[in-house]
Amino acid sequence: MTALRPLGASGLSLTPLVFGGNVFGWTADKAMSFRLLDRFAERGGVMIDTADAYSSWAPGNRGGESETIIGEWLRQSGKRDKVLIATKVGMMPWREGAPILHPHKIAEHAEASLKRLGIDRIDLYYAHQDDADTPQADVLGAFARLIDAGKVHSIGASNVSAMRLKSALDLADAHGLPHYRALQNEYNLVSRHKFEGEIEDLCVTRNIACLPFYSLASGFLTGKYRDSADFGKSPRGGRMQTYLDGKGSAILAAMDGVAAETGATHAQIALAWLAAQPGVTAPIASATSLAQLDELLGFWDLELTQGQLDRLCDAGV
Repeated sequence: MTALRPLGASGLSLTPLVFGGNVFGWTADKAMSFRLLDRFAERGGVMIDTADAYSSWAPGNRGGESETIIGEWLRQSGKRDKVLIATKVGMMPWREGAPILHPHKIAEHAEASLKRLGIDRIDLYYAHQDDADTPQADVLGAFARLIDAGKVHSIGASNVSAMRLKSALDLADAHGLPHYRALQNEYNLVSRHKFEGEIEDLCVTRNIACLPFYSLASGFLTGKYRDSADFGKSPRGGRMQTYLDGKGSAILAAMDGVAAETGATHAQIALAWLAAQPGVTAPIASATSLAQLDELLGFWDLELTQGQLDRLCDAGV
């Protein structure tokens, strides 16, 4: 069994891959979502990540589809006590013109998420994005009321700057408010500036678990996009030019070398590199087939040498 990692100072622990639920009700229908969740749990996976806004962008969807599918799976599988559920508030539409993290919105959307998920408590509840229009003390106070009511175990922040994360932590210290125990920002081998440096140092010194999203850079780090002729391989192919114009080709070359040495796939190498970085507890990744999920989970058995980690790092500098 893969060793568990502590989720910062939350008292929770999880395996080193968080299963991203953004595909449920979108590119994975209900039946496939159930199969994927079954496989993840069978392999010992612990945390499932979703949001109230998933998957509102899909034609015909309104948001909440991912939470609803997860809730139905929890009821049918009976595995609620085997997994941790993380969800988010702050991107679903609310009252027109109202701040995205208004305390009333947090309270109302938490109740809606709990109902869709069919659970009594959210294990990790994120502010999905920062809200400059609501005082941070009010946001933390709203989360505190949910924690006090037993409806939330721990809270996290997503898409937030180092300055704003630090000010929230300082407020929590000064006024006895709950601390963010996890951070969900973008971070991967080709997109490092949004985490490395000040916010990474803050996570390490304050024991905040980083659970990065876009771990595979929308599929670029699987190695299947090598030039513009490959962009048609998926609906996300058009995004790959930015990576190729930057350090992407050099990074893929370094990954090719590590793949030849280890026999691991590029996706496994990308996740193993990420999981080895300071402050990172577990990357988030999604899958739309059992084969994809099995490949992702295979990185648990991959241990890169320091030399290999350094070569991958240097390729992106």
